[in-house]
Amino acid sequence: MASPATDPSIMSATPLLETLEGETGPNPAASIIVLHGLGADGNDFVPICEELDLDAVGPVRFIFPNAPVRPVTINGGYRMRAWYDILGTDLQRSEDEAGLRESCAAITALLDRERERGVAANRIVLAGFSQGCAMTLMAGLRYGERLAGLAGMSGYLPLADTTAAERSPANHDVPIFLAHGTQDPVVALQRGTASRDRLAALGHGVEWHDYPMEHSVCPEEVADLNRWLLKVLSTA
Repeated sequence: MASPATDPSIMSATPLLETLEGETGPNPAASIIVLHGLGADGNDFVPICEELDLDAVGPVRFIFPNAPVRPVTINGGYRMRAWYDILGTDLQRSEDEAGLRESCAAITALLDRERERGVAANRIVLAGFSQGCAMTLMAGLRYGERLAGLAGMSGYLPLADTTAAERSPANHDVPIFLAHGTQDPVVALQRGTASRDRLAALGHGVEWHDYPMEHSVCPEEVADLNRWLLKVLSTA
């Protein structure tokens, strides 16, 4: 895949989000939208996605959105790319609901745009790391059409108490991949496992992986994600 980071001709925009894009071939048969973590941008996961081998499912379009720049309370109000504000260390009790819902709407617009470009919803995977994982679960579970799958790395389920009432019937059985570092000091492993268990209690099938790492991505995780992507996109 040609790196979106070095080709300005593939820069595009939605009404809400600026994106980078790359395609592994003409006429993509599937799309993968990858949401970065706090303080990063769309370039962050380009190298990791270039390691994936998805030739078996045909040409794939990768979309790397940039989160809006906003003040982040936990970082002293410093402005950075963030899908929502982090109000404190307790990620469950002090959530930026307005920011979460604003970004959910923007990500929904990206999903809608892929369908308008000819990629069926069940050929779209939404994926993300940290804050991007939170947005993947929030937006993906609420999306009105069945997606191919949701992949979350080193993150958690936001607005967990509203998920049951707000999730879409279309995605009640969407495949979910969750991965986490056992030594993560940013989003504790217990936050990840609690999200996994909450989703399982709602009837979602979750493929869970953990690795001896901190708040990062490791080669074993990329390999496990590759296998999962081949599975969900070959059966979509």
